[in-house]
Parts: sequence; structure tokens; C-alpha cells
Amino acid sequence: MTLYDGEKGGVYEVNGVYVEEPITRRLQALGLNDGTKVKILNRKKGGALIIQVRGTRLALGKHIASGIEIKEGGKND
Repeated sequence: MTLYDGEKGGVYEVNGVYVEEPITRRLQALGLNDGTKVKILNRKKGGALIIQVRGTRLALGKHIASGIEIKEGGKND
């Protein structure tokens, strides 16, 4: 499933990032790597997601969120 499909308040583990290479590198620099836990904090009308990654809040558009594969992650560490 993709991050865009996740539920508000859900905690997930990143399985892979499948977007354009420059975006992938930027997300990895921000700490969004395979195995990283993410929590979906909010979902905006235009499709944007507000997520929490390693204590930092990030806003991702629908295109980017749809390119991030996730799996159920349990509790957020």
C-alpha cells in the first residue's frame, strides 16, 4: 500500500520510495528511508499529507505520497 492510502493517525514503516530520483534523494536526506516509521498527522483537501518522521513534520503532495510504499508499522518509537 502507499502512504497516500494510509489512515490519519496511523503509524507505518516505509518499504520503498518510488518517485523521481532528485525527490527520492531529498526525502532520504530528510530521513525518509526504508524501515523508517512515519505517522500520518493530517490529510488536506488537495491531497497533501502532513506526516511525522523522526520528530519532524513534513508536508507531502499526493504525487509524492503515492510513490512511497508502506506497511503497517505498529507503535511509533
